Amino acid sequence: MQAANPAEQLGIQLAVSAAFVLLMTIIHGTGLVCIARVLRLKDERLKQRDFDAGAVLLLGCLGFLVFALHILEIWVFAAFYLVIAKFGSLEDALYYSASAYATLGRTADRFPEAWRLIGAIEALVGFVVIGWSTAFMVSTMSKMRH
Repeated sequence: MQAANPAEQLGIQLAVSAAFVLLMTIIHGTGLVCIARVLRLKDERLKQRDFDAGAVLLLGCLGFLVFALHILEIWVFAAFYLVIAKFGSLEDALYYSASAYATLGRTADRFPEAWRLIGAIEALVGFVVIGWSTAFMVSTMSKMRH
């Protein structure tokens, strides 16, 4: 990114960050709705379900699909890093994205300075949507009969 001045660079990063927050909210919310539909996680069905081997299998599928949703979100950020921020390789972009998303915080020095705020926002987004997923899974599990 070659902006005319630091204020303009910051403005661009903030605008892109806001777009990513909105995009990830849409992707994650839509993903959770789709997962609930695919696994038929309606409250009345869950309340009738005993916590047995079938319930464990259901929760395993739920966990796998939620994990896959997080991987998709990491790939979206990585695509940005690869195409726009000009990371050296797909592996570097994915590594940085996964590290930022999981809030490891060890890769800030490897990120192009002109886009480093995006990495910080990815960490915040990752933190929030991981919590959202956890709440979704705990809510689903708590609706089953014990």
